[in-house]
Amino acid sequence: MQRSIYGFIFKHSLPQQIVLVVLTFAALPFIYLQAELPKQIVNDAIGADSGNFPVMHYGVEFDQITYLFVLCGTFLFLVLINGGFKYVLNVSRGRLGERMLRRLRYELYSRVLRFPIPHFRRVSQGELIPMITQEVEPLGGFIGDAIAQPLYQAGILITLLIFILMQDPYLGIAAVALFPIQAIFIPMMQKRVNALAKQRVQNVRRLSDHLGESIAGITEIRANDSGHYQRARFAQRLGIIYQIRYKIFIRKFLIKFINNFLAQFTPFLFYSIGGYLAIQGDLSVGALIAVISAYKDMNAPWKELLAYYQQREDARIKYETVIEQFDPRGILDTELQSQQDVEPFPSDTAVTFRGVNLSDEDGTVYLHHTNLEFGLSEKTAVTGPSGGGKEEFAPLLARIYQPSSGRINVGDADLATLAEAKLGRRLGYVSGQPYLFAGSVRENLLLAVRHMPASQADDDSRAWIVEAERSGNSTDSPDADWVNYKSLNISNPAELSGIFRDVLQTVRLADDIYEFGLRGRLDPDAEDSPAAKFLSAREALRERLASPELAGLVEPFDPDTYNQNATVAE
Repeated sequence: MQRSIYGFIFKHSLPQQIVLVVLTFAALPFIYLQAELPKQIVNDAIGADSGNFPVMHYGVEFDQITYLFVLCGTFLFLVLINGGFKYVLNVSRGRLGERMLRRLRYELYSRVLRFPIPHFRRVSQGELIPMITQEVEPLGGFIGDAIAQPLYQAGILITLLIFILMQDPYLGIAAVALFPIQAIFIPMMQKRVNALAKQRVQNVRRLSDHLGESIAGITEIRANDSGHYQRARFAQRLGIIYQIRYKIFIRKFLIKFINNFLAQFTPFLFYSIGGYLAIQGDLSVGALIAVISAYKDMNAPWKELLAYYQQREDARIKYETVIEQFDPRGILDTELQSQQDVEPFPSDTAVTFRGVNLSDEDGTVYLHHTNLEFGLSEKTAVTGPSGGGKEEFAPLLARIYQPSSGRINVGDADLATLAEAKLGRRLGYVSGQPYLFAGSVRENLLLAVRHMPASQADDDSRAWIVEAERSGNSTDSPDADWVNYKSLNISNPAELSGIFRDVLQTVRLADDIYEFGLRGRLDPDAEDSPAAKFLSAREALRERLASPELAGLVEPFDPDTYNQNATVAE
C-alpha cells in the first residue's frame, strides 16, 4: 500500500479530483460578482441621485425602483448559483470520500487475510478491529476534501481579497495583516497537538488490547483473584489517556481563542480606518459596506483553511499509523490469492522436504534441517515428543506456517509459490481447535467448497456492481451460488443433503447434529420456515393414531383422561 495518504489519493482518485478542481475554479467568478453587487445596490440604486434615472443596460431602460429590484434579484440569483456550486461540490466530495474509505477498508481487510499466521500472536483483535472500523473513519471525509477543499477555500479567499484591494489598498492590507501570524503560530501549536493525538491512538489500542485480553482470560482472572490487579492496570491506562486528552484540550482551545481574537481584531481596523476614509470622502459608504461584508465572507474560508491544515495532519498521522500495522514481514503476495480454476494434484504426486528449518521469533526451534519424502496417496503419521515439531508439521504442508529456511515441494512445484486456490481446494487441513463461523452448521460445512461464484445473484443491479468497481471492491455477490458441485461429484443443490449426511457419519457427528437440531427452535416467521410442515405432520399423525388399527396400540396424552400406560404419580 502507499505509505503516504496523498499517494493513496492520487493513485485511486486523480481523475475525480481533477473534476472537483475544475468545478472549484468555475465557481470563483460568481463569488466575485456576488461580492461586487452589494456595492452597486447601495451606490448605484439606493444612494444614487434620482436625477440619474432612468438608466440603460443592454438596451433596456430602468427607473430607480426597477433597477433596485433587478440588482437585488441578480444578487439572489448569484446566491442560488453559488449555493448550487457548494451543494454539488459537497456531495461530490462526500461521495468520493466514502468510495475511498470503502476502498481503504477493503484493502486493509484483504491484507489481514494475507497476514502470516504467527503475526496474529503479536497483534490482537482489539488492535486490528478498531483500526479498520473506527480509526480510518475520519479519513473518508478528508480524502474527499484533500485537493478541492483547500483550492476552493483559498480561491474564495483570494477572490474576496482582490475585491477588497480593488476598493481600497489599505483595507486590503488590513484584511490580511494578521494572517501571517496565524499561519506561523497555528502550525507550531498544531504540531504538538498531532504528537499528542498519535500518543492517544496508541494508548487506546493498548486499552482495547487489555480489554480483549481480560475477556479471553476471564477464567484465570476469577480463579486467581486477579480482578483487583486488572482493574488497577485498566485504571492506569485510562489515566494516561485522560492526561493526553487534557493536554490536547489546552492546546486545541488556545488555538481557537487566538483565532477568534484575531478574527475580531480585523473588523476593528475596518471600522476605524474605513470609517476615517469614508468621512474624508476617499471611500464611498457602499464600498465600505461591501468590504465589511466581503471580509465577513473571507473569514470563513480562512478558518476552513486552518481547520483543513489540522484535519490534514490528523489524517496523515492516522493513515501512517494504521498502514504501518498492516504491512508485516512475511505477508502473502496478492498473486497467491488470485481467483483461478485449478486441477487436482496427480495421485502419484510426492511431497518433499529439503533442509526445512522452522523456528519462531523467540528462537525456539521446531524443525531442524528436515529431509523427507512421501506420496499424497500414502497414509503418513508424524510422531514424536510434545514440542518436538510434530504439531507444526501439518500447518507447514497447508502453508499456515512458512519454513524459516529450506524448501517444500509438492511434485515439481515449490509450496511457497503455489496459489492459495491450489492449496485450499486440494489440501485439507483441520486444526486441533477448529473455528465455527457465525451462522448455521450447513454454512460452516459449505465453507470448504465455496471458492468462486457460478453466477451473479438474481437481484444484483448493475449500479451496485459499478459502484463496487469504482471503490476497488469485489463485484461478486455473497448471495450468488458459490458451491463447487463438481468438486463434490454432484450436479445440483438437491444432492447436498446426502453429502452432508455422509460427511457427518464419517466424522461421527451425525447424532450430535441431530440432537442439536432437536434442541433448536424454529422461527415460524422466517422465510421458508418448516414450522407449518411440522404442524401439518403433527395433525396427520394424530389422525393416523385415531385409526382403528392403531387406536388400541397407542394412547395419546390427555390431561383430562386417566392414562393406562402411566403410573398414578405421572
